[in-house]
Amino acid sequence: MVSLRRSATLAAPAQVQPARVGPLERRERKLFIAFLTPGILLAIGALFIPVFYAIQLSFYHAESFIDTPQFVGLANYVRIFTDPRYWEAFWHGLFYASATVFLQVVIGIAIALLLHQEFRGRNWLRSAALAPYILPTVVVVYIWKWLLNMNHGLINTGLEAMGIAPVAWFSSVVGAWFSIIFVSVWYWTPFVTITFLAALQSISDDLYDAAAVDGANSWQKLFHVTLPVLKPVLVVIIMLRTIFMFNKFDIVWLITNGGPLTATEHLPILAYQKTFDMFDIGGGTAVATSIFLFLTLLIWLYFKLFPLEEMN
Repeated sequence: MVSLRRSATLAAPAQVQPARVGPLERRERKLFIAFLTPGILLAIGALFIPVFYAIQLSFYHAESFIDTPQFVGLANYVRIFTDPRYWEAFWHGLFYASATVFLQVVIGIAIALLLHQEFRGRNWLRSAALAPYILPTVVVVYIWKWLLNMNHGLINTGLEAMGIAPVAWFSSVVGAWFSIIFVSVWYWTPFVTITFLAALQSISDDLYDAAAVDGANSWQKLFHVTLPVLKPVLVVIIMLRTIFMFNKFDIVWLITNGGPLTATEHLPILAYQKTFDMFDIGGGTAVATSIFLFLTLLIWLYFKLFPLEEMN
């Protein structure tokens, strides 16, 4: 009987005592929350208050931010959606985002694969590849505006030395589009490069060794090992770059001001011009709100087509 009781006692599961939180730890938690809360509230306010304010203004007519707004309902949206200039700017923005993101991803992956190889001076070259990304946008734009200047730019001077007529990089439609796409790709490709380069470090060499045993060449390793493993990173990068480039204002504005005429005008520039040049606050905020709604829908559709959970 004694042995049975002992066995039952030994077999009984031990009860896990909950960890006790001392007064010092509770005080530290409260202090942590007290310090964290103002920053969170400030961040939420800085993010959402301007968005809600812009959406609210899109339902009003006002000629300045100090003017008394008059409620007009959906009239601003009807007006911009029936304006051919809006749709011209929309397609310009879609083309600009598609071209720049495609080139950034392709060139960025190629440079990342190159910098992933073992060679002398690799670390120095990796640092140099980031140089454009750390420069201010204004500096980048004015450097290239000087290089591409019609009369005394270095590039046109070189073309003249080779017997080629100078190119009007900013005053012709083709030249303007080439300029803003080229500068944007040059400036933002290092971001894609460093992201993919970091992701390449996580791929095990065993995968490449197994592919080599199966007789795979370099291209087959790229398309059957590297890119499938990096697909989640690729999906996120394409989404982030598309959002950023569709909203990109400064490079296009500083290089062409949306010109010649409206040849390179996209929705961010149209929103700016309606708000600050045409004094159409309701129309400008309606354009900005339409950008927000379009990108929100695009993100939802994109992750429906490419769910990250299945890729992982």
